[in-house]
Amino acid sequence: MTNIICHEFTQDLSRHLAILASKDGESYTLDTLVEDAEFTGGVVAALTTLQPGEGVARLVNPADTSKLVFVVVNGDSTRDKFGELARAAAGVDELYVASPVAEVAEAVEGALLGAYVFDEYKEPKKAPLGALVLPEADDDAVARGEILAEAGNRIRDLVNLAPNDLYPEVLAQIAEDEASAAGCTVTVYREKELEEINAAGIIHVGRGSKRHPRLVRIEWAPEGAPEGTIALVGKGITFDTGGYSLKPSNAMTEMKTDMGGAATVLEVLVAAARLGVKRRIVGWMCIAENMVSGIAGHPDDVITYRNGTSVEINNTDAEGRLVLADGLLMASAEGSETIIDIATLTGAQMVALGERTTGIMGTDYAKTLTDLAGEVGEDAWHMPLPAHLRESLESDVADMKNSGSRYGGMLVAGLFLKEFVDAPNWAHVDIAGPSFNRGKPYGVMPRGATGAMLRTLLAAVEN
Repeated sequence: MTNIICHEFTQDLSRHLAILASKDGESYTLDTLVEDAEFTGGVVAALTTLQPGEGVARLVNPADTSKLVFVVVNGDSTRDKFGELARAAAGVDELYVASPVAEVAEAVEGALLGAYVFDEYKEPKKAPLGALVLPEADDDAVARGEILAEAGNRIRDLVNLAPNDLYPEVLAQIAEDEASAAGCTVTVYREKELEEINAAGIIHVGRGSKRHPRLVRIEWAPEGAPEGTIALVGKGITFDTGGYSLKPSNAMTEMKTDMGGAATVLEVLVAAARLGVKRRIVGWMCIAENMVSGIAGHPDDVITYRNGTSVEINNTDAEGRLVLADGLLMASAEGSETIIDIATLTGAQMVALGERTTGIMGTDYAKTLTDLAGEVGEDAWHMPLPAHLRESLESDVADMKNSGSRYGGMLVAGLFLKEFVDAPNWAHVDIAGPSFNRGKPYGVMPRGATGAMLRTLLAAVEN
């Protein structure tokens, strides 16, 4: 993992770098730049200005690391600039930034997110950047950047893990271990407890797998927190075959990522605890594996939830909303004033908004959350929940079906979830596309799992 080091640079070194940083497009040998033996043999980058929309000199790691190359990057945030900088410096032991950094937390977070590599199953071609060396900076800002980056990278690790290594019992155990270590209270609902609370959706979706489903409750309740609870509910399908509504083979790859919502809930709680957020937060991780077997649920089944709502299953591949309903009911029963659910829920999200923009819908609070996403640098769009689309969920034999019109499918899923929410403030967050980058790295985002919307949810609980 990349280390962050704060160092009081010599006046001469800072002066030389400040002069050279103004001359983009030229190369300089380290011998002519660095006289202090402490820095000899390192690679130095001078960042002239770090305000969004302005130029910044950054390192492009050349084949000959005895030379410095400065280029100008425009229009990106401090976080993204440092993400690209750290990625470009892969294989470098220490990268020195001599100019003052205005947004220290964002710079640290960006560097650590940009340096991320997933190396569980193979050695990377280059080791990540060993250390980012900054001028002396506020310790709290550095710590905040590190905590946010560690949470984001942990989401990435969990989502990137193969489904034969990360299944419901394992994810629940990881959650219990991590959250408890951070000072949270954790309750794990196993088979018997799921029956006792009538977690109808989780039980039905998970029944086809030999890997038993779980519901995990995580609570952070610090002393001195104001009254009121904000609840986070995450979809945790560790692998999704589609059940008897079987996915085609080319759509079944990457279905290990279907637990990204639950992973996000876990890491938001852990980060909030580490940051000492003065707010009572309860997270619900709704975990199951959606498989095909002789005892798996099938289309035409009818299940009845703990609030008495009956649901006809007309699509076993619309399983995420079934497990989320249990978490929403539990959060509502505890009197949570604000509930946010997050899920890799619908392919329709990507059809409507593309692969990088999250869809947010719900009560008026959804617009507030969308605005908050913009403030912390995450791409999201506020979506409606048109009442007329609810008609497509009507069932002849039950209170509703679990799948309706394919037109506006993301919104139909939101309307289904709305039936299980009893809170004045509610937002449904669909991260089907943004949770996983299938293209080239950009900004702080690597190829693969991204950790999208962590900052937004953390900002929501901090506010």
